[in-house]
Amino acid sequence: MLIPILIFDVALVAWSLHLMQEAVEQQEFSLMLAGTLVAMAAAAMLVFYFLMGHCLTYLTHAS
Repeated sequence: MLIPILIFDVALVAWSLHLMQEAVEQQEFSLMLAGTLVAMAAAAMLVFYFLMGHCLTYLTHAS
């Protein structure tokens, strides 16, 4: 399950970098904000995946 999430995260980061590059070229703040939000969503998805994986492992072994 980790491989599809990593592929999706790489796609999100690539899209984020594309948005930020367009923001610099067009001097558009909203595109920079959108790129930042997309990058933060990719990071949050990875953090959530690892935290929930550890929590579920702990809960299943504690029972």
